[in-house]
Amino acid sequence: METVLARKRAAEPHAELQPVMKMASVNKSFSGVQVLHNVNIELYKGEVHALMGENGAGKSTLMKIMAGVYRPDSGSILYKDSAVNWPSPMAARDEGISVIHQEISLSPNLSIGENILMGTIFPRNKMGFIKWQLIYEKAEAILRSIGSSLDPRAKVSTLSIAQQQMVEIARALSFNSEILIMDEPTASLTDKEIEKLFVIIDDLKRKGVAIVYISHRMDEIFRISNRFTVLRDGKWITSGPISDTNPDHLVKLMVGREIKDLFQRTYADTAVTTKREPVLELKDISDKKTVKGISLRLYPGEIVGLAGLVGAGRTELIRAIFGISALSGGQIIIEGKPVNIQSPSDAIGYGIAHVPESRKEQGLFPNLSVQENILMAQMHSYRNSGILQYDRMSQDAERFIMDLGVKAASKDQNVMGLSGGNQQKVVIAKWLSIGPKVLLLDEPTRGVDIGAKTEIHKIISNLAEQGLAVLVVSSELPEILGISDRILVMHEGKIRAELSRQEATQEKIMYYATGEIK
Repeated sequence: METVLARKRAAEPHAELQPVMKMASVNKSFSGVQVLHNVNIELYKGEVHALMGENGAGKSTLMKIMAGVYRPDSGSILYKDSAVNWPSPMAARDEGISVIHQEISLSPNLSIGENILMGTIFPRNKMGFIKWQLIYEKAEAILRSIGSSLDPRAKVSTLSIAQQQMVEIARALSFNSEILIMDEPTASLTDKEIEKLFVIIDDLKRKGVAIVYISHRMDEIFRISNRFTVLRDGKWITSGPISDTNPDHLVKLMVGREIKDLFQRTYADTAVTTKREPVLELKDISDKKTVKGISLRLYPGEIVGLAGLVGAGRTELIRAIFGISALSGGQIIIEGKPVNIQSPSDAIGYGIAHVPESRKEQGLFPNLSVQENILMAQMHSYRNSGILQYDRMSQDAERFIMDLGVKAASKDQNVMGLSGGNQQKVVIAKWLSIGPKVLLLDEPTRGVDIGAKTEIHKIISNLAEQGLAVLVVSSELPEILGISDRILVMHEGKIRAELSRQEATQEKIMYYATGEIK
């Protein structure tokens, strides 16, 4: 059904013969490093244009040039048949170009209404006081137009990540955009919220808005897009109707090789592995809210996938094991010995490492370098009589950068200058520096491209082959099926099923995840 729908949309004629924006032979360099090489893209009214490419391919740079954040070194930009070179993001926005960024950029201490209308001139009465009632009415009208029932008077700090994303969308729409750039807009949304977003996108198309859609989720791309452009290593590869391609072909265009060559996992022999003593054992553990009487065993050298729907308790289980949330009952056993884990530092002391769900909010120190981030968990070990051993720190950082294939200008580069996939490798390296026995991974490939995902899968597989016990949470069923030796399925805080790699299918996992088996 979705494929037919995608082809139907792709076959729709352009709203007009001339593109609303045409960028041709665009080049951009930073500090002598060229990041865009003769890139082309054409946007038409009433269409969704998928901008595809691995992290680091140049998508963000192109998007920022389109939105006036950067100026191109050379090339041309035609907007509504006129040559433009935006002096600032404000200038581009005033001309109808809006961006919904992947990273939330709201002011948490202000109301939803203030955030939505920020950057506009607030209406005032004759005394010069802001007409707050009018502000909230305007914001509410925008929220209702996208199907949101949020109270415009509520503080942004009280909202969930998904709700904040809806506010970001409302703010972008408040400027009557003619071009709307969406950068991974569904990364923090539930399935229900994603469906609501797609309804909004269809409505915007009917109104003639040109939408640039950046996502690594192929099902979304083929569901809502009309046309696509692929970038690779900063170069324009091709553009065309989405009906002229398929997921495998797009992946090959993005990474330069066949999808079947991307990742091949060597699975553990479960029959041999489970004869050994488990490195981690949980006996009937519960937290004070979500986790309800969970027991499991995790053996050296195996990868166990933790599947389930949003709210099933997967992240909460990981956090309970790592000591972030307190247990209300049960027992944690490490290598046959009961342990008392009341904090992350306790967990680290027992050889447990945790790569969190949100790398930028929970996993990285954004103002520090790649080296400092990698070594942060073990920084105390580099002190000798209170003096840091910089030579040893440099050697260890370089080793992790090489072993995990982190692509960085140098170990001293600010970590936020890396692509999402390389940032995730830095987070993994940070925890590998403690020499863990157990690795807890929560959505380890969220928001990274297919190439980086493949590299992270290989890292996880290699760690298991070296004897590490890995427990991995993922909302992507193909990923869970592709990397796991065993799969545990959670529903409403409990483990409902344990499936071997051979018997597991997407249908079976969903059957248990939806609570069909009580």
